[in-house]
This record gives sequence, C-alpha cells and structure tokens, in this order.
Amino acid sequence: MFGIGELTLLLLVIVAVLAVKRLPDLMRSAGKAARILKSEKRALKDEDGAGEPHRPSPRVIRGETAERDA
Repeated sequence: MFGIGELTLLLLVIVAVLAVKRLPDLMRSAGKAARILKSEKRALKDEDGAGEPHRPSPRVIRGETAERDA
C-alpha cells in the first residue's frame, strides 16, 4: 500500500492539476483585494491628517455658550 508521504504527494498533484484552471482567476482576485485594501488604508490615513490622532469636532448647540478647555 501507500504510505503517508506518497498519499500526500498524490493529493498535491491532484490539487495542482485541478487548480491550474482556476489559478489565474484566484491571483486576479487576490490582486484586486490587495489594491482595495491599500486604497482604503491610504484614504483612512489621509482622512486622519497623516497620522495625527483623530479628535472629534466640538458639539455646537445654538443659544448656549461653553467655556473652552485648555
């Protein structure tokens, strides 16, 4: 019979033969995902002001005055 090594090698060959048809599509999808992730990261960085901590804008209510914090 076959040992574990031979069965593993056979399984890898079968997976490789079947995956050859889908490999270009998988790589294309991975590239698109990487580009989207990179653009979202860049947009988030630009939105926050290039690394400065995000401070929420002050809440303004008409007709009231508030002391300014130091």
